[in-house]
Amino acid sequence: MTVTFLMRSFLASASFLFALPACGQDATDPLAPLDEGETIASTATIAVPTGDLGWADYRNHLARRAAAEGVSQRAIDSVLPTLQPNDRVIRLDRSQPGGTPGDNVIPPFAPYQRRHVTRDIIQRGKAEARQHWTKLHEIQDRYGVDKDVILAIYGKETSYGRITGNFDLFEALGTLAWEGRRRELFESEFIAALKLLDKGYTRSHLKGSWAGAAGKTQFMPTNILALAADGDGDNYADIWNSEPDAFASIANYLVQKGWIRGIDWGIPVNVPYNFDRNSVRRLTEPERCPRVFNRHSRWLTMAEWRALGISPVGSSFSDGVELKLFEPDGPGETAYLVTRNYDMILDYNCSNFYALTIGLVADAIER
Repeated sequence: MTVTFLMRSFLASASFLFALPACGQDATDPLAPLDEGETIASTATIAVPTGDLGWADYRNHLARRAAAEGVSQRAIDSVLPTLQPNDRVIRLDRSQPGGTPGDNVIPPFAPYQRRHVTRDIIQRGKAEARQHWTKLHEIQDRYGVDKDVILAIYGKETSYGRITGNFDLFEALGTLAWEGRRRELFESEFIAALKLLDKGYTRSHLKGSWAGAAGKTQFMPTNILALAADGDGDNYADIWNSEPDAFASIANYLVQKGWIRGIDWGIPVNVPYNFDRNSVRRLTEPERCPRVFNRHSRWLTMAEWRALGISPVGSSFSDGVELKLFEPDGPGETAYLVTRNYDMILDYNCSNFYALTIGLVADAIER
């Protein structure tokens, strides 16, 4: 999926600095791509009203807001008069695992890694790299984003374009907005989807997951409007049908979030047995996704980490590169020093399991 919008508040104590579960990790994310078993056609049914407005009144509200935000009457009339809510969307939304507040159980990364960093996804990534070698290098040169990171995200989000979802975006987003639990989020995305019609996309284009993530990039409509990019040179950004456009759009997303050219996401490291983790603990509250970022140390340079006894396994960074320590399975297991580009991957989906999987798959594709 594109970017995770559900951020759960949790401030770690020092004893759990590198051991708290990340928000959304190893769970079906409400804004992530569907699993293969969930890619079924949307069926419009009359849902039980759940918001403070009946469906007809809420549909009229959407039409008024769309007009006020500059959506053409043509686009409004092509969607709103016949739009119906979808019971399945509400059921899927309400069935999302949210965990127990205050639950400190640490889900291990190793089993997740075995399921998601597989020979199949790596070999298919290598095949994509061979097929699109020239275009991927062009996009890498243009944006400065590692082509293998682009491929890893593409593979993780949609199984290399195989699983993109076939829910009608208007039906899905309208239902979620009407339901009311995150009304402003989904209502804004619904309006953005209408604006895509005015940009020339057709309703048959606008299919995606039940939570509104669409195309080979699994962008929400606001991100499609802002970040979809032309990668094949036809002056049209089609993230549904063009793999080069999907590659360019993923790269553009990461660049707009702050991707640094020429820096890898991270490296595996050895941590001394008696390492004092409290001495490098994070000192400030993260601005977003605390359950994710509170698992990381504060930033130190590669030279400073070496001085503390942290030794790279294989390749390293230059002495001045700033890194933070992340131990996904706690002391004694594989640890990583990660860069600011790791944080950019977290902007795509705020889950340590997600970002670490992307990095490991990218490295394996490149080898």
